[in-house]
Amino acid sequence: MKIDDLDVRIVELFSREDGIGVLAASRELGVARPTVQSRLDKLRAAGVIESSGPLLNPAEFGYPVMAIVSIEIAQGAGHIAVGTALKEIPEIVEMYTVSGDHDVMVRVVAKSNDDLQRVLDAVAVTGAVNRTRSVVVLQTHFQNRLLPLFARVGGAGDVMGE
Repeated sequence: MKIDDLDVRIVELFSREDGIGVLAASRELGVARPTVQSRLDKLRAAGVIESSGPLLNPAEFGYPVMAIVSIEIAQGAGHIAVGTALKEIPEIVEMYTVSGDHDVMVRVVAKSNDDLQRVLDAVAVTGAVNRTRSVVVLQTHFQNRLLPLFARVGGAGDVMGE
């Protein structure tokens, strides 16, 4: 999909102004409302924009502990079976199959260190896991930082001070 400067400006505005409507965005950008709506629809249809829902902060609703866990899959289990089993554990919020020494990486949130141990125990008893290794996240410096890359593809300069 060809991305241009207007696409970048639209995405940057919607990223910066949580809850802005299409009409207000069109006024701020100085383009017609149907143009903004059409561009948003095109970006969604192409899969460039995956979601316009809220970005939740688990620490603010009772899950302040975060860990990155590497998982070694049991031989014969396969990543699909592991994915199915891990999807049943709600504290696992992201899962990636990866190359290298481990087969799967997950991001886990928990209410406390004891709760994290409970989640890790739940992972271990799935029957599809040989070994886990965990690191607790001490501080998040940034996440989901894709806007600068999107701006680069669209031919724009630095966006949002990046």
